[in-house]
Amino acid sequence: MQKPSELTELFEAHRSHLRAVAYRMLGSLAEADDAVQKAWLRMDHSGATGIRNIRGWLTTIVARVCLDMLRSRNSLREEALDARPVEPSANSSSGNDPEQEALLADSVGAALLVVLDTLAPAERVAFVLHDVFDLPFDEIAPIVGRTPAAARQLASRARRRVRGGDTVPDPDLKSQRVVIDAFLAALRAGDFEGLLAVLDPNVVVRIDEGARVPGAPSEIRGAQNWAKGALAFSRSARFVQPALINGAVGLVLASRGRLSRALTFEIDDGKIVRVEIIGERERLRQLDLSVFNARPDTSDVREP
Repeated sequence: MQKPSELTELFEAHRSHLRAVAYRMLGSLAEADDAVQKAWLRMDHSGATGIRNIRGWLTTIVARVCLDMLRSRNSLREEALDARPVEPSANSSSGNDPEQEALLADSVGAALLVVLDTLAPAERVAFVLHDVFDLPFDEIAPIVGRTPAAARQLASRARRRVRGGDTVPDPDLKSQRVVIDAFLAALRAGDFEGLLAVLDPNVVVRIDEGARVPGAPSEIRGAQNWAKGALAFSRSARFVQPALINGAVGLVLASRGRLSRALTFEIDDGKIVRVEIIGERERLRQLDLSVFNARPDTSDVREP
């Protein structure tokens, strides 16, 4: 039996890794800290006696906790995390800090988190453990309750969703990305003239009921009109990232790893001529989402 001080020191040596695993599985900093805290309680209760690979053992515990949380999330069909307060865990130093949440989303990729959120719980766990953290399938199998071959299939299906399948990339996607990146950079910087530079003077913006602010119009016409209103959301733009939406470059908003808004664009001659802002839950679920890059770079994933 380890002494309490030794147990604490041993756990703290792996906290960063466990938090990284949990955050990529759950997409929420508060929930990730909850999962890590549960792993600590399990370790404290067991005393970690006779365990040779503490890191692997703790990773397994966190993965199982996350899998249960994901299944519960799906079965309850809970509201998007950004639409309700998220209470920090008792031992969480991060609390509900939006700055830290934004930094983590940037380090992992908000678009990747959004796509992962469309996966079945077991697919997400298998993909994260294997493709991001290099766990072998014989270790993943008992976590998801499948054979190693079945676990491999789960990760493979997830990988196809993340990459957007095996379709040949549209050669126009790069030019779309240039325009959308310029729009997003101007939005984040609060640059009114920069927004006007990428918007067609007669741009039409349609906003569905799930995204529309009460009392606001459902349609806005004209670059100057929309640019003025868009700047009010420049702070939220830190949570916005490009993604492939139904095969074209769009933007997704995920303040806590859950998709809450999607913006689709029609671009003509380097200018944005039409925008649709989607916030209705059912419409969001029907979108075909994938990460813009053909394959997400998981070789240098930074741990939060």
